Amino acid sequence: MAKKSMIARDHKRTLIAARFAGKRAALKAVINDRGASGEQVEEALAKLQQLPRDAGPTRQQRRCRVSGRPHAVYRKFGLSRNKIREAVMRGDAPGVVKASW
Repeated sequence: MAKKSMIARDHKRTLIAARFAGKRAALKAVINDRGASGEQVEEALAKLQQLPRDAGPTRQQRRCRVSGRPHAVYRKFGLSRNKIREAVMRGDAPGVVKASW
């Protein structure tokens, strides 16, 4: 089980990223606009840098929904490899069969 503080920190990052998503998208649109003047692009870059670090979506860590484990998390299930194995053995994961050849 992951530390509660790490899970809470990651949840906080998700909330911050959602709060600043619109502002980031608007600033990035100005930066990537070919018709924008150099001054507008520089101003947008400065404003983008003023946003909190955790406002970026890449700062979020994908975690297991059950254990909070940050590594080996499968996107399809949202579970880590250990919890997927347990779920498959119980028959809770639809469409997953144990490999044999």
